[in-house]
Amino acid sequence: MSDAEPRPVGRGRALALVGIVLLAFSLRSAVASLSPVLDHVAQDFAVPEWAVGLIGTAPPVCFAIFGVLTPQFERRLGLERLVVIALAVATIGMVARGLAVDALTLLGSTALIFAAVGTGNVLLPPLVKKYFPDRVGLMTAVFSTTMAVSTFLPPLVAVPISDAAGWRTSLALWAVFAGAALIPWIGLTMRARSAARAAASDDLEETRPGVFGRLWRLPLAWALMVSFAVSSTIAYTSFAWLPSILVDIAGVTPAAAGALLSLFAAMGLPASLLVPVLVARFRIVRSLYAVAVVSGFLAIAGLLFAPTAAPWLWVALLGTPPLLFPLVLVLLGLRTRTHEATIALSGFAQSIGYAIAAVFPLTVGLLHASSGGWTAALLLLGGVIALAIPAGVVAARPHTIEDEWERRHGAWS
Repeated sequence: MSDAEPRPVGRGRALALVGIVLLAFSLRSAVASLSPVLDHVAQDFAVPEWAVGLIGTAPPVCFAIFGVLTPQFERRLGLERLVVIALAVATIGMVARGLAVDALTLLGSTALIFAAVGTGNVLLPPLVKKYFPDRVGLMTAVFSTTMAVSTFLPPLVAVPISDAAGWRTSLALWAVFAGAALIPWIGLTMRARSAARAAASDDLEETRPGVFGRLWRLPLAWALMVSFAVSSTIAYTSFAWLPSILVDIAGVTPAAAGALLSLFAAMGLPASLLVPVLVARFRIVRSLYAVAVVSGFLAIAGLLFAPTAAPWLWVALLGTPPLLFPLVLVLLGLRTRTHEATIALSGFAQSIGYAIAAVFPLTVGLLHASSGGWTAALLLLGGVIALAIPAGVVAARPHTIEDEWERRHGAWS
């Protein structure tokens, strides 16, 4: 929620615009470029199942850990400097992954990348809040759509590049974008340092160490965290198990199941484009929560009671609850007054949300193994979607975390 007067996005802020877009692109391309070429990697050295499992588990785990750590890093280093460090680490990690000589070096370099990505995930909303307080919806749409595109692109080109130039080139290629993203952020870091010297008190130094701890006592922070957890749980569980579910209960072929998984992923693109702008301009938060919940319930009901009738429809509906992802991203900026509070709220929602999401693919697998079917697992996902109902009631109220604290506990400062 900002009272800032809207002004042209590029006027005096072109460097920040380019930096945010390149940062968003680097965060997802780094994650999505490995799994399509693992069979090529295995031709050079063994990649045991335990290593593949850890690589699959690493993203939400690293995102959770660095969601907690990033607000502390930002207090010490400053927003722009931390972005530079995260991008430098990601660049080094992607180059190192292309030079991996065994499963351990592949896993280590991948963990390094995911640590940097976890930091970048938290920093994007406060960067928008700082540089574009008058365009939070538009800029959230820009970077969330960039993230969606950079999730699709690497799997499409990774294998052709590996076939033509080798898997090492295919993996290391994405370091070019992370390296390019360093250029605007180094410039913005120098600009922020000059502004800090000129000002009597630097805005970045006003961060209050207790902000993150206060969030545990605020229903709004919990509502956004639960919403993020619901979106991430549906996404990670579906990417892990949806093809198997469709093959077993909907009678589709493995190839068709893969195409339907692409449909599930594709549902995120229009959501990334539209949801932030709709929220920022029309404040239709409650309606979007309703669409997410109703669509999710219909998808679960269809998969339970008529899985073969219209599997494409059930998958498309199941791909709708993850619209909560761009919804939460834009609310992180709209439900705070300053970018310092946005950093704390972003770290809170993402760290706990990703930690919860990391548990569910394993839980669903265990439920399937113990029951021999998918009914219990689908009911569990339906229960997860239901959690978005109370979360949406709280998140839809037009107030900030600072408002909520002051109403409950007195002055924010």
